[in-house]
Amino acid sequence: MIKRMAVGLALVTCFAFVAAFGAEGVAHKVVIDAAPSHEVNSFNPFLALGAAVDRLRPGTTDRLLSGPFLKQVLSSGWQTVSYRQNTELQVEAWHWNPQGTWSDPPGRGYFTGKAEPAEMIRHSYAYPLPRRGFTRNSGTERGYSRLTDGSLDTFWKSNPYLTQAFTGEDDALHPQWVTLDLGEKREVDAIRIAWGEPYARKYAVQFWTGENSPVDSPAKGIWQTFPFGTMTDGLGGDITRALASRPIPVRYMRVWMTESSNTSGTQAPADPRDRAGFAIRELYAGVRSSAGAFQDLVRHSPDSQQTGTLCSSVDPWHEASDLDEKLGDQVGFDLFYTCGVTRGLPAMVPVAMIYSIPEDAAAEISYLEKRRYPISAIELGEEPDGQYMLPEDYGALYLQFAAAIHGVDPNLKLGGPAFQGVNSDVEVWPDAQGRVSWLGRFIDYLKAHGRLSDLAFLSFEHYPYEPCQTTWDDLYNEPELITHIMQVWRDDGLPPGVPMDVTEVNQAWQEGETFVDIMGGLWFADYLGAFLAAGGNGSYYFHYMPYPLGPGCHDSWGSFGLFNVDEDFRIKGRYAQYFVSQILTREWAQPVNKVHRVHPASADIRDSSGRAVVTAYALERPDGQWSLLLVNKDRERSYGVKAVFHDSDATRDRSFAGAVDMITFGAAQYQWHADGANGYAEPDGPAARMKVKAGPETEFVLPKASVTVIRGRIAGK
Repeated sequence: MIKRMAVGLALVTCFAFVAAFGAEGVAHKVVIDAAPSHEVNSFNPFLALGAAVDRLRPGTTDRLLSGPFLKQVLSSGWQTVSYRQNTELQVEAWHWNPQGTWSDPPGRGYFTGKAEPAEMIRHSYAYPLPRRGFTRNSGTERGYSRLTDGSLDTFWKSNPYLTQAFTGEDDALHPQWVTLDLGEKREVDAIRIAWGEPYARKYAVQFWTGENSPVDSPAKGIWQTFPFGTMTDGLGGDITRALASRPIPVRYMRVWMTESSNTSGTQAPADPRDRAGFAIRELYAGVRSSAGAFQDLVRHSPDSQQTGTLCSSVDPWHEASDLDEKLGDQVGFDLFYTCGVTRGLPAMVPVAMIYSIPEDAAAEISYLEKRRYPISAIELGEEPDGQYMLPEDYGALYLQFAAAIHGVDPNLKLGGPAFQGVNSDVEVWPDAQGRVSWLGRFIDYLKAHGRLSDLAFLSFEHYPYEPCQTTWDDLYNEPELITHIMQVWRDDGLPPGVPMDVTEVNQAWQEGETFVDIMGGLWFADYLGAFLAAGGNGSYYFHYMPYPLGPGCHDSWGSFGLFNVDEDFRIKGRYAQYFVSQILTREWAQPVNKVHRVHPASADIRDSSGRAVVTAYALERPDGQWSLLLVNKDRERSYGVKAVFHDSDATRDRSFAGAVDMITFGAAQYQWHADGANGYAEPDGPAARMKVKAGPETEFVLPKASVTVIRGRIAGK
């Protein structure tokens, strides 16, 4: 502690000297457009600056969300909370309430949570779906597909809520599909499908012409139907079909189903959902010998080594015995709302939509309202793009769930689709008009049904960098990355005035050393400033609850979260993002439940390639002060800057005047020392603070690799 205090004191002394005499003899300008008419955004920190709570490790929930530990978490300054719904990523059904009813009395079928409050819900868990058709997608970490598991006793089945009985539309408008990945190009001229019930009466068997994966590059290839691949007389049972007169080299295959037999399965024949959609017990693909024998190229096994499959949707049918508490704890809603993590503020809550039923969503919202828990908004589904769901299918579910929720409370704000963190438009296979934009087609679907008003906000995640491949130079790209993707959503047709919320955000979807290095703090400050300057509505840091350091990839140890904790979740230290969180929520923004106004700001410091070395973000706070957030990305140099407030309505430029607060956090206050699971920071804060008596000629020094807030009143106002 003595050493840390000495470091901070030395920095303040040096700071005062350079602020008076300039940095390296060069004066730079930061220009703030202070004209009231040029305000670019406004926000309330209590509603816009939040953090996300995700599924927690088994056995940790009660400790992390209580007592001294939670107090430390809240000290970061984040306000509102977004509750993340992780079970959908894992192709699992979520029982938000462990109590409820099954559609089939023996404890299986479709589950609806109990809407009437009773005992406190502290924990909730997931049920892996037994009718799954994914080996892996962009969310699943475990489990396997029933399409190639080697058993005829299991099967994949599509979601019945995407059939005419529930959408009111012809089934051909919501074709269901499954794909096979043979691993490399193989000679194929036949397919064998062991159909379940209901089976497809009309379907097409196709192969992908692109060089890359059809889900990773959906607009760079086409699905070509095999010469004999159109089936209009589909029969149930175990069918082998010739696809071509001679083998064709293919890697990816697709079965595209457009008409169902609507026949019953054996487990719940009285339930119309059991007859709706398509079911396949096992898939085989290969070649026929000259004698007509079928040689299968598919690897069938109940694990991740099976031939990979993907599917359009999954039936949310499951059984009580599918429960697996080892997968983690989706925090019980009563504990979530009463433990203090929400600060009593309205929270964004999810409904499981991709693998659930509308009745369950309505029951969940009814439960929360009966408990009088404040809801800011409701997010429908989780990362449908990462689960390769077509936008029209997501739209069909969205409208059904929106109707069910608004039947409980028509005033609730609904949104989605919680896109994965991407830097470019989300593309899907072209429709009949050649359109490939996922969001564009989803918005068009809502418009076509006269339901665009049901989209009260757009939600997306922001993970801009490739895991463990991040370098310091990537820092320079963040303002452009977040601004660009927000413009993409607008160009896709997002109506003006529909807010955009980033409901999860950090550097990448997998942790690495840059998360816990000073770079993690600088990056986050730059992201949040750029997001708000670009018109963003709400941002939720991911994630609020810490995890121990992990190896990430390429042995790059890091962690999501604000604290360095051991395996028993004892706090060993704080990461750079913790200190920057405090700067953003307590120093740049005023920690009050009032509106802040965002104004354009820019610095004239660029490197030889034209990149902005210093980025600037300006707030006019409700206390009458102007607050300037400055990020210096140069690891080697400090810079002296003068703050110039330009108002086109005024007769002259203005400057900070009188006593000004200056808070900085950077390489001088924080250094990460990588040591695998034993990594640590020394020094590890706190931020340096000082008072400056400012005038028109005052230069403020931005130390190398730092985040700085300059806050005070300006002359003449």
